[in-house]
Amino acid sequence: MSRDQITCHVLDTTTGRPAAGIYVILSHILGHKQVVFNARTDPNGRIESWNHAPGSPSLRSTLEAEIHGGGDPRSIWSLKFNTLEYFGSGNTFFPEVEVRFFVNMSTLDHYHVPLLLSPWSYTTYRGS
Repeated sequence: MSRDQITCHVLDTTTGRPAAGIYVILSHILGHKQVVFNARTDPNGRIESWNHAPGSPSLRSTLEAEIHGGGDPRSIWSLKFNTLEYFGSGNTFFPEVEVRFFVNMSTLDHYHVPLLLSPWSYTTYRGS
């Protein structure tokens, strides 16, 4: 399976291990409309490819359409991590973590977004 242009990785800092099974939604923010993809982190806490609804474009097709569509070369994307489901009710301060970021459509680099997560804090950065 090939890797998508946008990937993520979640590490549980309370256990020092990958956070497997976290449900994540990837959204392309297009004004009032959103294009949505989803996946669960694998046993290594990673998502390398995204699911899309039948009949909807893949992530690669969405990115290619954006490149050829003109307009602003930067688009806004969102990753929402369902931390409530992962930690359990009453065991976390954050029911979900949302990370919004820019994708530069003129270069279309690979975007990797790691999330370091505990029930009471999180941090993220642009990975490679």
